[in-house]
Amino acid sequence: MDRMHSMSKSERAPGRLARGMTPRLVALAIVALATACSKQTPQPAAESAAELVFKNGTIYTVDASKPTATSIAVRGGKIAAVGADADTAALIGAQTKIVDLQGRLMLPAFHDAHTHPVWGGLSHAGCNLYDGNSPEDYQKIIAKCATDEPGDGWIYGSGWKDGLFPPDGVPDKKLLDAVVPNRPVAFTNVGGHGIWVNSKALEVAGITRDTQDPPNGRIDRDKKGEPIGSFQEAAVELIVKKLPPPSDKAREQALGYARDYFNSNGIVGWHDALVPISGDEPGQAIPPGVPQTYAAMAKNGTLKGHVRLALAWDKKRGVEQVPDLIAAAEKLAAAGVPARSVKFLLDGVPAQRTAALIEPYSDMPGFKGDLHIDPAVLKDAVTRLDAADFQIHIHAIGDQAVRTALDSFAAAREKNGAKDHRHLLSHVNLISKDDLPRFKDLGVVVIFQPLWACMDDYMVLVRDRVGPARMEHMYPVRSLLNAGGRVAYGSDWPVASANPLEGIEVALTRLAPGSTDGELLAPEERVTLQQAIESYTIDSAYAMHLEDRSGSLVVGKSADLVVLDHDLFKIPANQIASTKVLLTMFAGAAVHGDLNAVSAPVGE
Repeated sequence: MDRMHSMSKSERAPGRLARGMTPRLVALAIVALATACSKQTPQPAAESAAELVFKNGTIYTVDASKPTATSIAVRGGKIAAVGADADTAALIGAQTKIVDLQGRLMLPAFHDAHTHPVWGGLSHAGCNLYDGNSPEDYQKIIAKCATDEPGDGWIYGSGWKDGLFPPDGVPDKKLLDAVVPNRPVAFTNVGGHGIWVNSKALEVAGITRDTQDPPNGRIDRDKKGEPIGSFQEAAVELIVKKLPPPSDKAREQALGYARDYFNSNGIVGWHDALVPISGDEPGQAIPPGVPQTYAAMAKNGTLKGHVRLALAWDKKRGVEQVPDLIAAAEKLAAAGVPARSVKFLLDGVPAQRTAALIEPYSDMPGFKGDLHIDPAVLKDAVTRLDAADFQIHIHAIGDQAVRTALDSFAAAREKNGAKDHRHLLSHVNLISKDDLPRFKDLGVVVIFQPLWACMDDYMVLVRDRVGPARMEHMYPVRSLLNAGGRVAYGSDWPVASANPLEGIEVALTRLAPGSTDGELLAPEERVTLQQAIESYTIDSAYAMHLEDRSGSLVVGKSADLVVLDHDLFKIPANQIASTKVLLTMFAGAAVHGDLNAVSAPVGE
């Protein structure tokens, strides 16, 4: 018999003292019991309790000291605890919201190290060609835009693809004249390095066969020398300067559109890679007034992300503009917008033979392309800006442009000493093997666009230009990592989708998203899933000088995180792009999705 059954009825009666116990002993027993219970289930003070605790998750932290976890606590917009469910239990208070992840994958929120949010927002708000897949598609879209906006003013937009106009990637004005003959029409291509216009636009802009090509630009012409309606690089400005500039409201709406689009794809930090401080930057469709747009949105607290701006270097001027850039950066800093970065456009693109190569183009013997900035001027400018504590961001696609950029960084280091500025090279289609070790030595971060690393129509044009041998190491991501370099990922949106999950898939497969077969682009340059995630998180945050605040799930950092509907580590690589972002949090607040959705059982 147990002790209860051996008791008499009177001993078991409620409210009666057990035999031999005095009231004082009972009181002491109650105190001891309460003390024991409090040790088992502590209740934190209201000010120390977490507002939010995620539990029962598959959490990849991107922190080498603790790469995996099942629970995270969020307090005051920051990560308060990371580990097992038991490690966050002590932070659960009466008001704590507990979210059961049902085993779903959580990652640090993504960062986009190279993008153009205002241009992208304006492009998608205007006459948008991005969804077209043939010249005929473009004609239908443009005709509808003309009908929807009647009048005699400009019709303009962005998004045509060079690869849909073989063999040279150059469209003709006749296609536009056929649908809009009586009012000016202008469309930048997906990369912003070219523009396509109709005959009326040529007339309004005053472009004739006698118009000279500007430095670092080209007016495409027929065999008789007549302009055919397409312009490359600096020649784009001949048309852009005629377009009506967007209003302050239109720019703010465009940046708001981009912010929401980024958040929906799990992005909470971005580097705006080309921001003119006045006027239009030659060769690009970036509007003026972008600094004021950022300052206004920072003031009213609507950015909802970590931002850094790269101010545009004006190729028409020399080092006399350095004080202007310093003043612009200081003004933006006072408005709460980090902008101590300067962007140089050192060459163009390979499809149009405007990228600068070490060896000649395969389809044009003897021609290597041209640098857009004199190397001596670049060295002087980079050295001055490096001394003024600026990060340098250089567009360099051809291997000669890459080498020239590295030479400028080396010159700055020799003059100024080693500084932690984390200079950036963007795009970098080709790198000479001799230059690979220099990235680690100089501390230069390379920003690749992983979504571009597949054999699409554009890369077919590129292969015709550079030949099959150079294509074997196109976008040499793995080679750079093996040489000790650091890689950050950026989309260059609106040139391509900003969805990091699409970029991650292509980084792993070197095929178009969703593809299971086909021609692989430089398969030896594929990376691992862990490397791709790091390039979109901690390494992109590092490129933006944000790694101490974001980019990994570590106690004390901003609670910037994403929850996905599929575990990337458990699905085939060609299904990663179809994975959805269920929740994006910036500084502990949901900026996309809702907490209830991630608590629903998997499959519902």
